[in-house]
Amino acid sequence: MAQAIAPSDPAAVLAQALPALPPAVLRSGEKTAWRFVDFFTASIRNPNTREAYWRAVTRFLDWCEEQGLLDLHTVRPVHVSAYVEHLLLDLSKPSVKQHLAALRKCFDWLESGGGLESNP
Repeated sequence: MAQAIAPSDPAAVLAQALPALPPAVLRSGEKTAWRFVDFFTASIRNPNTREAYWRAVTRFLDWCEEQGLLDLHTVRPVHVSAYVEHLLLDLSKPSVKQHLAALRKCFDWLESGGGLESNP
């Protein structure tokens, strides 16, 4: 018998479809974490797109952790610009554009649902 998932546990809900929530998301508060879960589970229907966006967003969040940006509320446009320059060292321009599309849509989703004050 499957174990019931508590509705107040975003990490458990997301674990059914994706790996564990990034620490920066968990540190950003419950509302933001739920909005993040909703983005990947409810707003992206195509599994390939979901996987690509997950990789792009978590790569960015890993980079943020390395820079000392420990929750999503601290991310600003200057950080995204620096990240783009970082990506251009390793990825082609079309790949960077895909990463930016994932970040743009994710942060837009978070902002529009009240999970963040602004979209960096």
